[in-house]
Amino acid sequence: MVAEALVRKHPCLKEAGSDNGWNGWKNSKFKMGNYRTKMRRAGCQEVAVNAGKRSRKNPENEPSHSNIKRPKRAEVNFLPNFPQGENPSSLDLLRQAIVEEVKKTERNLPLISKMMQNTFALRRQTIVMTSPAVKELMDLWPALHMHSEVYAEFQRITNQNLPNTFYVELDRHTPRLMALFRQKASKTGKTADALADIFKVHDTQVIIQYISEVES
Repeated sequence: MVAEALVRKHPCLKEAGSDNGWNGWKNSKFKMGNYRTKMRRAGCQEVAVNAGKRSRKNPENEPSHSNIKRPKRAEVNFLPNFPQGENPSSLDLLRQAIVEEVKKTERNLPLISKMMQNTFALRRQTIVMTSPAVKELMDLWPALHMHSEVYAEFQRITNQNLPNTFYVELDRHTPRLMALFRQKASKTGKTADALADIFKVHDTQVIIQYISEVES
């Protein structure tokens, strides 16, 4: 009924060659399974990572629902394929070059950024496949200690600007946070006293700004 209503409202979605135009939509779940199978056979890492589970031909493998890697919210590039002409060995050489470049006093930041971009697929494969500890990952990729590369990595994974996203969410939660901190400042203790002093400065600045706006 849903598929029929969808095609009736949007005739452009009508399936060519179908008797009623919506049989394909009704069976879309099978199409998606077939599509993922084709992608896995073609070598798409994002799909192949969940392959090789227990089956009739491989009864000794791990259960089909164990260790399933799913993209988290907002992950655009969960497990991209290696760049054309590259392999783990060649990308690991770039990783070692990044390590050496980061050790220098005067770093070539554009070069580091370019090599981090080129080795993104290797980094994601390491994270998804082996789930290393944070310290181990940072030792392998020391450039992630740099703010600029943290922002760039976030952009590569989610296609979003990290500072902008953070500040937008911070502005959205600021009124509630201010109310909580004011409640805390009304109590006694060192933390309360420190918050009270901060709010005195803040309130004074707000009043000054308001007066200046009125006068202008």
